[in-house]
Amino acid sequence: MDCNTPLDKIIERCLETGINCIAIADHGTAEGALKMQGIAPFPVIVAEEILTPYGEIMGMFLKETIPSGLSVEQTLSQIKAQGGLVCIPHPFDTFRRSGLDDRTLEEIAGQIDVIEVFNSRSPLLRSSAKAQIFAQKYGIPGSAGSDAHTPGEIGNAYVEMPEFNDKNDFLNALAKGKIFGHRTNPLVHFGSLWARVRKQF
Repeated sequence: MDCNTPLDKIIERCLETGINCIAIADHGTAEGALKMQGIAPFPVIVAEEILTPYGEIMGMFLKETIPSGLSVEQTLSQIKAQGGLVCIPHPFDTFRRSGLDDRTLEEIAGQIDVIEVFNSRSPLLRSSAKAQIFAQKYGIPGSAGSDAHTPGEIGNAYVEMPEFNDKNDFLNALAKGKIFGHRTNPLVHFGSLWARVRKQF
């Protein structure tokens, strides 16, 4: 809804920057990621940011779209029913209304497989620090996300980790990974806003 980047441009950018695996997580649909999986010359993790009444939850290693608007528990159940992993994107980011609140995070901590401890679009260091503390408290592997809505943002955050074959391998490899990246210039949000406006009209 707020991105106009064609799949071939994503592939091109990944090849330019040396990224050899990517998770595609559109808002409310897995269709783009499924298409990408069929054409990319490197592994693609099919993911989706699913909006619940309490905020967004990311499903990873999905096979099909999970509808938005379900309860938190229903969303978690649908992710698990597909054999997917539950990931929490941009936690503790006070600038995002779409983030899960602290109380909900504590309630579902035992069902979280991955938590994003660095997001390039999150402007405050304290949100990353809180996410890292939460990950350590519950023994959850931490991930990083560029949260890219434009080609130039791809690679702003990444994890160097061993190669993996499936979701279980992925979790083990992620636990051994090292996170790298930098914060994105806040002006990129105007690009997302423009994409949203174009799609509305």
